[in-house]
Amino acid sequence: MLIKSLKIENLRNLDTVDISPHPRFNVFYGGNGAGKTSVLESILVLSRGRSFRTTQASELIGRSGKYFRVFAETVNDEMKVSRLGLERSSRHWRGRVDGNELTQLSQLTRLLPLVLMEPNSHLLVSGAPEVRRKYLDWGMFHVKHQFLDTYSRFSKILKQRNAALRKRQDKVLDSIDEIFCQQGERLDALRKEHCVGVAEQVRILLKQLSPAMKGFKLTYHPGWTGQTLRKALDEGRERDRVRGATGAGPHRADLFLAFDDTPARNLLSRGEQKILSAALLLAQASILNQKGEKPVILLDDLASEFDDQHFENVLRHSQEIGGQVWVTGIQRCDTAAEHVLFHVEHGRVQEMV
Repeated sequence: MLIKSLKIENLRNLDTVDISPHPRFNVFYGGNGAGKTSVLESILVLSRGRSFRTTQASELIGRSGKYFRVFAETVNDEMKVSRLGLERSSRHWRGRVDGNELTQLSQLTRLLPLVLMEPNSHLLVSGAPEVRRKYLDWGMFHVKHQFLDTYSRFSKILKQRNAALRKRQDKVLDSIDEIFCQQGERLDALRKEHCVGVAEQVRILLKQLSPAMKGFKLTYHPGWTGQTLRKALDEGRERDRVRGATGAGPHRADLFLAFDDTPARNLLSRGEQKILSAALLLAQASILNQKGEKPVILLDDLASEFDDQHFENVLRHSQEIGGQVWVTGIQRCDTAAEHVLFHVEHGRVQEMV
């Protein structure tokens, strides 16, 4: 997948941007607050409907109106051209593909697979379980086609179970729990299978990115203890009643990251956590590539996150995956690869010749 053209209107300080990126490598440089990250942010919002910097769409809207717009023309590996568009106000959204109105944002996500690496990516190692669950689930979206349906069904039954708990509807719970376990175990099985491939790719990448980091292990924790989810639900029902929320299930899952059985978050320095996070994200990109989906790779301000050697390693492996790479930084990024260089200043993006 690559982006042939990108148009941005009224997103943060980007009033009007219209660029034609290089099919392989693009560098955006400029001072702090110039709008470099907002360019990458616009691509993520177009793909996923949300930003990595805020949960509030209103914070993305610039000063020139009550909504922002992002348009892109993309080409997949089979040379199929698609025209994507998203308009968002503080409360509403409108999406189109090739002029056709969309009913779900996931329709855009399906057409624009991407991997994002940014300064807070180290939270994959040191952050809350929710960060790792989201990482895992986004990674599965493009490579396991039954994932979205399974995830949606589980999320729906989880809401129903929590509502029944709050209302103390025991008979409703008895009927819900059977469906909850069915959908929960399906989601669990998909995640477990995916984790095997992730762990293998991370080990390969760590050997290349940072050979001193040996003994990596990734273990998937399903979100409950005991042999079956049904037993965990039965044993925890009274506790769930008191809390008004379900305590056991895939919504509590986590990835245990370790080196020789020592938790990575306790063992690794902040710099090493960033290297491991880079390996985790590049692993997703590699798996997508193996499945025939070359993702767009967004690398935000990496030069400030790594020393020169690790920065070069991450850039090299991003390029080797074969997708389109977008890089931001304060300084111009020197690379031997063919690329297009863009200077960003006060919300204006100019291609440098």
